[in-house]
Amino acid sequence: MHTDLSAHLHTPACNQLIEELKACHDNNAFGKFIGICNSIDDKVVKCLKAERVARSAANRAKARERQAKYKQKLEQGESN
Repeated sequence: MHTDLSAHLHTPACNQLIEELKACHDNNAFGKFIGICNSIDDKVVKCLKAERVARSAANRAKARERQAKYKQKLEQGESN
């Protein structure tokens, strides 16, 4: 199971892989159940994971910045 595969949520590279997977599923109505599309699906999973890891790293960096600003303001308030 994948996350939401809407195009606006993903990078162009992942969107291309998602489109390939959808096309494979459309062209292989029965084959998709026996693994015809598994290689493309594996690529989609890897791409989505890479996006998630990058998004998490960016969120952690932003959180550290916010925490540092908060700590600085807190320390300035205590010194007054």
